[in-house]
Amino acid sequence: MDTTDIISTWKDIIQYFFPIFTAPTAKIFMNLVSGWILCTTKHTITGILPFAEPQRQRAHDAYHRFFPDARWSMSKLWRFLAIQLVRLFYPVGRIHTDLDDTLFHHSGKKVDGAGWWRDAVRSGGKTVVYGWGLNLVVLTLRINPPWGGKPLGLPINVRLHRKNGLSLTKLAEEMLTEVALWFPDRRFLCHCDGFYATLAGHKIPNTDITSRMRRDATIYDVLAKDGKTRRGRPRKKGKKLLSPEKMARRIRNFKLVKTCQAGKEKKRLVYTRKVVWYRVSQQPVLLVISRDPTGKEKDNFFFTTDLSLTAEQVIRGFVGRWSIEDTIKNTKQLVGGQEPQTWKGRGPERAAAISFWISLVVWLWYLQRKTKHRSFIIRPWYPGKLEPSFADALCCLRNVLWRQRIKTMFGKNVVHDKKIEFLIESLASAA
Repeated sequence: MDTTDIISTWKDIIQYFFPIFTAPTAKIFMNLVSGWILCTTKHTITGILPFAEPQRQRAHDAYHRFFPDARWSMSKLWRFLAIQLVRLFYPVGRIHTDLDDTLFHHSGKKVDGAGWWRDAVRSGGKTVVYGWGLNLVVLTLRINPPWGGKPLGLPINVRLHRKNGLSLTKLAEEMLTEVALWFPDRRFLCHCDGFYATLAGHKIPNTDITSRMRRDATIYDVLAKDGKTRRGRPRKKGKKLLSPEKMARRIRNFKLVKTCQAGKEKKRLVYTRKVVWYRVSQQPVLLVISRDPTGKEKDNFFFTTDLSLTAEQVIRGFVGRWSIEDTIKNTKQLVGGQEPQTWKGRGPERAAAISFWISLVVWLWYLQRKTKHRSFIIRPWYPGKLEPSFADALCCLRNVLWRQRIKTMFGKNVVHDKKIEFLIESLASAA
Protein backbone atom coordinates (compact mmCIF):
# COMPACT_ATOMS: atom_id res chain seq x y z
CA MET A 1 0.00 0.00 0.00
CA ASP A 2 1.29 3.46 -0.88
CA THR A 3 2.12 5.70 2.08
CA THR A 4 0.04 8.53 0.61
CA ASP A 5 -3.04 6.28 0.69
CA ILE A 6 -2.39 5.46 4.34
CA ILE A 7 -1.96 9.08 5.37
CA SER A 8 -5.08 10.13 3.44
CA THR A 9 -7.01 7.55 5.45
CA TRP A 10 -5.81 9.23 8.65
CA LYS A 11 -6.82 12.62 7.26
CA ASP A 12 -10.20 11.26 6.24
CA ILE A 13 -10.85 10.13 9.82
CA ILE A 14 -10.00 13.57 11.23
CA GLN A 15 -11.83 15.48 8.49
CA TYR A 16 -14.99 13.49 9.25
CA PHE A 17 -15.32 15.73 12.34
CA PHE A 18 -14.72 19.06 10.58
CA PRO A 19 -18.46 20.01 10.45
CA ILE A 20 -18.33 20.47 14.24
CA PHE A 21 -15.78 23.31 13.97
CA THR A 22 -15.45 26.59 12.14
CA ALA A 23 -12.97 26.50 9.25
CA PRO A 24 -9.98 28.02 11.12
CA THR A 25 -10.64 25.93 14.25
CA ALA A 26 -10.92 22.74 12.16
CA LYS A 27 -7.39 23.26 10.82
CA ILE A 28 -6.07 23.89 14.32
CA PHE A 29 -7.89 20.76 15.48
CA MET A 30 -6.22 18.58 12.82
CA ASN A 31 -2.77 20.00 13.53
CA LEU A 32 -3.25 19.67 17.29
CA VAL A 33 -4.34 16.02 17.12
CA SER A 34 -1.48 15.05 14.79
CA GLY A 35 1.00 17.02 16.88
CA TRP A 36 -0.27 15.36 20.08
CA ILE A 37 0.39 11.92 18.57
CA LEU A 38 3.88 12.84 17.31
CA CYS A 39 4.91 14.69 20.47
CA THR A 40 7.96 13.12 22.12
CA THR A 41 7.93 15.38 25.17
CA LYS A 42 5.32 16.38 27.75
CA HIS A 43 1.92 16.85 26.14
CA THR A 44 1.38 20.50 26.97
CA ILE A 45 0.32 22.97 24.27
CA THR A 46 3.85 24.35 24.27
CA GLY A 47 5.25 20.84 23.92
CA ILE A 48 2.80 19.81 21.19
CA LEU A 49 3.10 23.00 19.12
CA PRO A 50 6.48 22.25 17.38
CA PHE A 51 5.06 18.91 16.20
CA ALA A 52 1.65 20.33 15.30
CA GLU A 53 2.90 23.12 13.07
CA PRO A 54 6.67 23.09 12.42
CA GLN A 55 6.44 26.11 10.07
CA ARG A 56 4.80 28.23 12.81
CA GLN A 57 2.30 29.82 10.39
CA ARG A 58 -0.18 30.59 13.19
CA ALA A 59 0.40 32.39 16.44
CA HIS A 60 0.72 30.03 19.40
CA ASP A 61 -2.19 31.82 21.09
CA ALA A 62 -4.61 30.16 18.66
CA TYR A 63 -3.61 26.74 19.98
CA HIS A 64 -3.69 27.85 23.62
CA ARG A 65 -7.27 29.12 23.13
CA PHE A 66 -8.50 25.89 21.51
CA PHE A 67 -9.47 24.11 24.75
CA PRO A 68 -10.78 26.89 27.03
CA ASP A 69 -12.26 29.40 24.57
CA ALA A 70 -12.91 27.94 21.09
CA ARG A 71 -16.57 27.48 20.12
CA TRP A 72 -17.09 23.76 19.57
CA SER A 73 -19.11 21.04 21.30
CA MET A 74 -17.54 17.96 22.87
CA SER A 75 -20.97 16.30 22.89
CA LYS A 76 -21.23 16.64 19.09
CA LEU A 77 -17.71 15.29 18.73
CA TRP A 78 -18.70 12.17 20.71
CA ARG A 79 -21.94 11.81 18.75
CA PHE A 80 -20.19 11.95 15.37
CA LEU A 81 -17.71 9.37 16.62
CA ALA A 82 -20.31 7.02 18.15
CA ILE A 83 -22.33 6.97 14.93
CA GLN A 84 -19.25 5.95 12.95
CA LEU A 85 -18.25 3.27 15.47
CA VAL A 86 -21.71 1.69 15.66
CA ARG A 87 -21.93 1.65 11.88
CA LEU A 88 -18.57 -0.16 11.67
CA PHE A 89 -18.71 -2.54 14.63
CA TYR A 90 -22.40 -2.91 15.58
CA PRO A 91 -24.46 -2.81 12.36
CA VAL A 92 -27.01 -5.11 14.03
CA GLY A 93 -27.72 -6.57 17.46
CA ARG A 94 -27.33 -5.28 20.99
CA ILE A 95 -24.63 -2.69 21.66
CA HIS A 96 -22.28 -3.47 24.58
CA THR A 97 -20.81 -0.63 26.64
CA ASP A 98 -18.72 -0.29 29.81
CA LEU A 99 -18.80 2.44 32.46
CA ASP A 100 -16.26 3.56 35.07
CA ASP A 101 -14.68 6.65 36.60
CA THR A 102 -11.06 7.65 37.00
CA LEU A 103 -8.84 10.34 38.50
CA PHE A 104 -6.65 12.49 36.26
CA HIS A 105 -3.90 13.87 38.51
CA HIS A 106 -3.06 17.56 38.18
CA SER A 107 -0.97 20.07 40.09
CA GLY A 108 -2.04 23.59 40.99
CA LYS A 109 -4.95 24.82 43.08
CA LYS A 110 -6.59 26.85 40.30
CA VAL A 111 -7.45 24.00 37.94
CA ASP A 112 -11.12 24.47 37.03
CA GLY A 113 -13.14 21.41 38.14
CA ALA A 114 -10.29 19.83 40.12
CA GLY A 115 -10.65 18.63 43.71
CA TRP A 116 -9.53 16.04 46.22
CA TRP A 117 -10.84 12.60 45.22
CA ARG A 118 -10.26 9.04 46.26
CA ASP A 119 -7.51 7.47 44.16
CA ALA A 120 -8.77 3.97 43.37
CA VAL A 121 -5.38 2.86 42.01
CA ARG A 122 -3.45 3.64 45.19
CA SER A 123 -6.23 2.80 47.64
CA GLY A 124 -6.84 -0.73 48.82
CA GLY A 125 -8.35 -2.61 51.73
CA LYS A 126 -8.67 -0.24 54.67
CA THR A 127 -6.20 2.26 53.19
CA VAL A 128 -7.78 5.22 51.39
CA VAL A 129 -5.49 7.53 49.39
CA TYR A 130 -6.69 10.85 47.99
CA GLY A 131 -5.32 12.77 45.03
CA TRP A 132 -5.81 16.23 43.53
CA GLY A 133 -7.15 16.31 40.00
CA LEU A 134 -10.13 15.77 37.71
CA ASN A 135 -12.67 13.06 38.45
CA LEU A 136 -13.96 11.76 35.10
CA VAL A 137 -16.79 9.40 34.24
CA VAL A 138 -15.95 7.37 31.12
CA LEU A 139 -18.25 5.35 28.86
CA THR A 140 -16.69 3.00 26.30
CA LEU A 141 -17.96 0.88 23.45
CA ARG A 142 -16.75 -2.72 23.71
CA ILE A 143 -15.63 -4.39 20.50
CA ASN A 144 -13.92 -7.67 19.66
CA PRO A 145 -10.79 -7.01 17.54
CA PRO A 146 -10.26 -9.00 14.33
CA TRP A 147 -7.23 -10.74 15.81
CA GLY A 148 -9.27 -12.17 18.72
CA GLY A 149 -8.20 -12.16 22.35
CA LYS A 150 -9.25 -9.48 24.83
CA PRO A 151 -11.92 -6.96 23.77
CA LEU A 152 -11.12 -3.29 23.23
CA GLY A 153 -12.84 -0.36 24.96
CA LEU A 154 -13.41 2.63 22.66
CA PRO A 155 -14.50 5.82 24.52
CA ILE A 156 -17.79 7.34 23.32
CA ASN A 157 -18.56 9.76 26.16
CA VAL A 158 -16.70 11.48 29.01
CA ARG A 159 -18.04 13.80 31.73
CA LEU A 160 -16.34 15.79 34.48
CA HIS A 161 -17.57 15.25 38.05
CA ARG A 162 -17.40 18.49 40.03
CA LYS A 163 -17.58 19.11 43.75
CA ASN A 164 -21.12 20.07 44.83
CA GLY A 165 -22.33 19.15 41.37
CA LEU A 166 -24.21 16.16 40.02
CA SER A 167 -23.30 12.82 41.60
CA LEU A 168 -21.32 10.19 39.72
CA THR A 169 -24.41 8.01 39.24
CA LYS A 170 -26.43 10.98 37.97
CA LEU A 171 -23.70 11.86 35.48
CA ALA A 172 -23.58 8.21 34.39
CA GLU A 173 -27.35 8.19 33.93
CA GLU A 174 -27.17 11.33 31.78
CA MET A 175 -24.36 9.85 29.67
CA LEU A 176 -26.20 6.56 29.08
CA THR A 177 -29.43 8.41 28.27
CA GLU A 178 -27.62 10.73 25.84
CA VAL A 179 -26.02 7.82 23.98
CA ALA A 180 -29.30 5.85 23.94
CA LEU A 181 -31.08 8.84 22.35
CA TRP A 182 -28.46 8.91 19.59
CA PHE A 183 -29.66 5.42 18.61
CA PRO A 184 -33.38 5.27 19.55
CA ASP A 185 -33.94 2.03 17.63
CA ARG A 186 -31.09 0.08 19.25
CA ARG A 187 -30.74 -1.77 22.56
CA PHE A 188 -27.77 -1.32 24.93
CA LEU A 189 -26.22 -3.48 27.64
CA CYS A 190 -23.98 -1.52 30.01
CA HIS A 191 -21.48 -3.24 32.32
CA CYS A 192 -20.30 -1.36 35.41
CA ASP A 193 -18.79 -2.08 38.82
CA GLY A 194 -20.80 -2.32 42.03
CA PHE A 195 -20.62 1.43 42.72
CA TYR A 196 -22.97 2.02 39.79
CA ALA A 197 -25.34 -0.86 40.62
CA THR A 198 -28.10 1.63 41.50
CA LEU A 199 -28.36 2.52 37.81
CA ALA A 200 -30.50 -0.61 37.54
CA GLY A 201 -33.30 1.31 39.24
CA HIS A 202 -33.03 4.36 36.96
CA LYS A 203 -35.25 4.67 33.91
CA ILE A 204 -32.60 4.76 31.19
CA PRO A 205 -34.12 4.27 27.71
CA ASN A 206 -33.28 1.05 25.84
CA THR A 207 -30.54 0.14 28.32
CA ASP A 208 -29.99 -2.87 30.57
CA ILE A 209 -27.43 -2.92 33.39
CA THR A 210 -25.03 -5.70 34.44
CA SER A 211 -23.07 -5.20 37.65
CA ARG A 212 -21.96 -6.70 40.94
CA MET A 213 -24.36 -7.43 43.79
CA ARG A 214 -23.31 -6.89 47.38
CA ARG A 215 -22.49 -10.07 49.26
CA ASP A 216 -24.74 -8.94 52.10
CA ALA A 217 -27.50 -7.50 49.90
CA THR A 218 -31.06 -7.64 51.22
CA ILE A 219 -32.96 -9.48 48.51
CA TYR A 220 -36.48 -10.80 48.14
CA ASP A 221 -38.25 -13.43 46.12
CA VAL A 222 -40.14 -12.32 43.03
CA LEU A 223 -43.79 -11.76 43.92
CA ALA A 224 -46.03 -14.44 42.41
CA LYS A 225 -49.25 -13.11 40.91
CA ASP A 226 -52.17 -15.25 42.08
CA GLY A 227 -54.92 -13.00 40.74
CA LYS A 228 -56.45 -12.39 44.18
CA THR A 229 -57.47 -8.89 45.30
CA ARG A 230 -56.35 -7.84 48.77
CA ARG A 231 -56.93 -4.76 50.88
CA GLY A 232 -54.23 -2.12 51.16
CA ARG A 233 -51.35 -1.20 48.91
CA PRO A 234 -50.27 -4.02 46.56
CA ARG A 235 -47.08 -5.83 47.50
CA LYS A 236 -44.02 -5.24 45.32
CA LYS A 237 -41.80 -8.05 46.58
CA GLY A 238 -42.08 -11.57 47.89
CA LYS A 239 -40.62 -13.15 50.98
CA LYS A 240 -37.21 -12.12 52.24
CA LEU A 241 -34.36 -14.40 51.11
CA LEU A 242 -30.94 -15.11 52.53
CA SER A 243 -28.16 -12.74 51.50
CA PRO A 244 -26.26 -13.87 48.37
CA GLU A 245 -23.27 -14.98 50.46
CA LYS A 246 -25.39 -17.10 52.84
CA MET A 247 -27.44 -18.41 49.93
CA ALA A 248 -24.29 -19.60 48.16
CA ARG A 249 -23.30 -21.72 51.18
CA ARG A 250 -26.54 -23.72 50.98
CA ILE A 251 -26.69 -24.27 47.23
CA ARG A 252 -26.00 -27.81 46.07
CA ASN A 253 -27.18 -27.72 42.46
CA PHE A 254 -24.46 -25.61 40.84
CA LYS A 255 -24.02 -25.94 37.10
CA LEU A 256 -20.58 -26.18 35.45
CA VAL A 257 -20.12 -23.77 32.52
CA LYS A 258 -17.28 -22.35 30.43
CA THR A 259 -16.65 -18.61 30.56
CA CYS A 260 -13.97 -16.31 29.19
CA GLN A 261 -11.51 -14.15 31.11
CA ALA A 262 -8.78 -12.06 29.46
CA GLY A 263 -9.29 -13.99 26.22
CA LYS A 264 -8.83 -17.38 27.93
CA GLU A 265 -11.53 -19.92 28.70
CA LYS A 266 -12.23 -20.75 32.34
CA LYS A 267 -14.65 -23.09 34.04
CA ARG A 268 -17.08 -21.82 36.66
CA LEU A 269 -19.83 -23.28 38.82
CA VAL A 270 -22.90 -21.07 38.47
CA TYR A 271 -26.33 -20.67 40.00
CA THR A 272 -29.04 -18.27 38.79
CA ARG A 273 -32.24 -16.99 40.36
CA LYS A 274 -34.65 -14.13 39.71
CA VAL A 275 -34.81 -11.89 42.78
CA VAL A 276 -35.82 -8.37 43.79
CA TRP A 277 -33.01 -6.18 45.14
CA TYR A 278 -35.48 -3.66 46.45
CA ARG A 279 -32.93 -1.10 47.57
CA VAL A 280 -31.64 -0.86 44.00
CA SER A 281 -34.64 -1.63 41.79
CA GLN A 282 -38.28 -2.55 42.29
CA GLN A 283 -38.14 -4.68 39.15
CA PRO A 284 -36.82 -8.28 39.22
CA VAL A 285 -33.17 -8.85 38.38
CA LEU A 286 -31.26 -12.01 37.55
CA LEU A 287 -28.82 -12.99 40.30
CA VAL A 288 -25.80 -15.01 39.14
CA ILE A 289 -23.55 -16.72 41.69
CA SER A 290 -20.17 -17.72 40.27
CA ARG A 291 -17.84 -20.15 42.07
CA ASP A 292 -14.31 -21.27 41.30
CA PRO A 293 -14.35 -25.11 40.97
CA THR A 294 -10.88 -25.27 42.54
CA GLY A 295 -11.98 -23.26 45.58
CA LYS A 296 -9.04 -20.85 45.32
CA GLU A 297 -11.14 -17.75 44.60
CA LYS A 298 -14.03 -16.27 46.56
CA ASP A 299 -17.56 -16.52 45.20
CA ASN A 300 -18.65 -13.67 42.95
CA PHE A 301 -22.17 -12.27 42.78
CA PHE A 302 -23.46 -10.55 39.66
CA PHE A 303 -26.84 -9.35 38.52
CA THR A 304 -28.45 -8.05 35.35
CA THR A 305 -31.73 -6.35 34.50
CA ASP A 306 -31.97 -8.43 31.31
CA LEU A 307 -33.69 -11.59 32.56
CA SER A 308 -33.16 -13.37 29.21
CA LEU A 309 -29.36 -13.64 29.61
CA THR A 310 -27.67 -16.87 30.62
CA ALA A 311 -25.15 -17.14 33.45
CA GLU A 312 -22.32 -17.53 30.92
CA GLN A 313 -23.33 -14.32 29.12
CA VAL A 314 -23.55 -12.36 32.38
CA ILE A 315 -20.12 -13.50 33.59
CA ARG A 316 -18.46 -13.01 30.20
CA GLY A 317 -20.03 -9.58 29.93
CA PHE A 318 -18.88 -8.40 33.34
CA VAL A 319 -15.36 -9.83 33.08
CA GLY A 320 -15.02 -8.20 29.65
CA ARG A 321 -15.34 -4.77 31.24
CA TRP A 322 -11.61 -4.95 31.96
CA SER A 323 -11.27 -3.37 28.51
CA ILE A 324 -12.24 0.03 29.98
CA GLU A 325 -9.47 -0.30 32.57
CA ASP A 326 -6.95 -0.84 29.76
CA THR A 327 -8.32 2.20 27.92
CA ILE A 328 -7.96 4.43 30.98
CA LYS A 329 -4.42 3.17 31.62
CA ASN A 330 -3.35 3.70 28.00
CA THR A 331 -4.85 7.18 27.88
CA LYS A 332 -2.93 8.20 30.99
CA GLN A 333 0.40 6.51 30.28
CA LEU A 334 0.76 6.51 26.49
CA VAL A 335 -1.45 9.36 25.25
CA GLY A 336 -0.47 11.69 28.10
CA GLY A 337 -4.02 12.60 29.08
CA GLN A 338 -2.95 14.06 32.45
CA GLU A 339 -0.24 16.33 31.02
CA PRO A 340 -1.97 19.29 29.25
CA GLN A 341 -1.57 22.47 31.30
CA THR A 342 -4.84 24.23 30.58
CA TRP A 343 -6.42 25.40 33.80
CA LYS A 344 -9.38 27.72 33.23
CA GLY A 345 -12.99 27.40 32.06
CA ARG A 346 -13.77 24.39 29.90
CA GLY A 347 -10.09 23.79 29.17
CA PRO A 348 -9.29 21.02 31.69
CA GLU A 349 -12.43 19.00 30.90
CA ARG A 350 -12.02 19.36 27.15
CA ALA A 351 -8.32 18.45 27.19
CA ALA A 352 -9.02 15.33 29.25
CA ALA A 353 -11.89 14.32 26.94
CA ILE A 354 -9.77 14.90 23.82
CA SER A 355 -7.08 12.59 25.21
CA PHE A 356 -9.67 9.79 25.39
CA TRP A 357 -10.90 10.76 21.93
CA ILE A 358 -7.34 10.46 20.57
CA SER A 359 -6.88 6.99 22.08
CA LEU A 360 -10.04 5.90 20.28
CA VAL A 361 -9.07 7.42 16.93
CA VAL A 362 -5.70 5.67 17.07
CA TRP A 363 -7.47 2.31 17.44
CA LEU A 364 -9.98 3.26 14.74
CA TRP A 365 -7.18 4.02 12.29
CA TYR A 366 -5.31 0.83 13.20
CA LEU A 367 -8.37 -1.42 12.94
CA GLN A 368 -9.16 -0.17 9.43
CA ARG A 369 -5.74 -1.09 8.09
CA LYS A 370 -5.15 -4.29 6.17
CA THR A 371 -3.81 -7.16 8.26
CA LYS A 372 -0.34 -7.07 6.68
CA HIS A 373 0.02 -3.39 7.59
CA ARG A 374 -0.96 -3.83 11.26
CA SER A 375 2.65 -4.01 12.43
CA PHE A 376 3.49 -4.64 16.07
CA ILE A 377 6.74 -5.07 17.94
CA ILE A 378 7.80 -8.37 19.54
CA ARG A 379 10.33 -7.69 22.28
CA PRO A 380 13.06 -10.22 23.21
CA TRP A 381 11.54 -10.57 26.69
CA TYR A 382 8.08 -11.27 25.22
CA PRO A 383 8.65 -13.76 22.38
CA GLY A 384 5.20 -15.31 22.69
CA LYS A 385 3.33 -12.10 21.92
CA LEU A 386 0.44 -12.79 19.55
CA GLU A 387 -1.79 -9.70 19.77
CA PRO A 388 -1.02 -6.01 19.13
CA SER A 389 -1.35 -3.60 22.03
CA PHE A 390 -2.35 0.05 22.04
CA ALA A 391 1.36 0.93 22.17
CA ASP A 392 1.83 -1.01 18.90
CA ALA A 393 -1.09 0.81 17.24
CA LEU A 394 0.29 4.19 18.36
CA CYS A 395 3.80 3.29 17.17
CA CYS A 396 2.44 2.16 13.80
CA LEU A 397 0.57 5.45 13.31
CA ARG A 398 3.57 7.53 14.33
CA ASN A 399 5.73 5.62 11.87
CA VAL A 400 3.38 6.53 9.02
CA LEU A 401 3.02 10.17 10.07
CA TRP A 402 6.76 10.69 10.53
CA ARG A 403 7.52 9.02 7.20
CA GLN A 404 5.08 11.29 5.39
CA ARG A 405 6.36 14.42 7.13
CA ILE A 406 10.02 13.67 6.37
CA LYS A 407 9.16 12.85 2.75
CA THR A 408 7.33 16.17 2.38
CA MET A 409 10.18 18.19 3.88
CA PHE A 410 13.21 16.47 2.33
CA GLY A 411 11.97 14.49 -0.68
CA LYS A 412 10.81 10.96 -1.46
CA ASN A 413 14.25 9.37 -1.67
CA VAL A 414 15.28 10.39 1.85
CA VAL A 415 12.96 7.94 3.62
CA HIS A 416 14.76 4.99 1.98
CA ASP A 417 18.06 5.92 3.62
CA LYS A 418 18.96 3.43 6.38
CA LYS A 419 19.86 6.21 8.81
CA ILE A 420 16.51 7.91 8.25
CA GLU A 421 14.75 4.55 8.64
CA PHE A 422 16.43 4.13 12.02
CA LEU A 423 15.44 7.68 12.98
CA ILE A 424 11.80 7.06 12.02
CA GLU A 425 11.65 3.83 14.01
CA SER A 426 13.16 5.58 17.03
CA LEU A 427 10.72 8.50 16.80
CA ALA A 428 7.77 6.14 16.38
CA SER A 429 8.67 4.33 19.60
CA ALA A 430 9.36 7.50 21.56
CA ALA A 431 6.66 8.93 23.87
